[in-house]
Amino acid sequence: MPRLIDPRGHRFGAALSALILALGFLANAPIVIPAVGLALGVSAYFGTRYSVLGRPWPYVRRALRLGPPAELESEVPPRFAQALGAVGLALATVALAAGVAGAEPIAIATGWLLAAAVGGLQLVLAVTGYCLGCQLYRLRWYAPRLFDRIVGTSALDAAA
Repeated sequence: MPRLIDPRGHRFGAALSALILALGFLANAPIVIPAVGLALGVSAYFGTRYSVLGRPWPYVRRALRLGPPAELESEVPPRFAQALGAVGLALATVALAAGVAGAEPIAIATGWLLAAAVGGLQLVLAVTGYCLGCQLYRLRWYAPRLFDRIVGTSALDAAA
């Protein structure tokens, strides 16, 4: 049985990562891209309890005196979504590194655009609760099955 999580914590972590990526863009600090990518990757591989981005949520919940969530959700689809985000940010990091090494403005722009796409999807999740990566996980195609084998989760358990 997969671990059940508070979906509000997942949304909070998404908001935090979108904010960090946006601030990194505004400050022209591309180091935030691999940093957020690493945070997403660690959470995707080891589980959401290891999410640096979601770690403040219990404190925020207590400070705002919010009750328990109306419904818990399986952590497996959000972990898959985080893995997709980590891959997107890894590609952004590679593009930025290639651009800096060769001083190619197109590669640098591509890196920031990839990071903006991940940040945009994180922002959609934070504001609306809609998780595109979670929905892709539920489609039962080869990538979710591969993810399940790598991290030791089960798509069948997630559907329960």
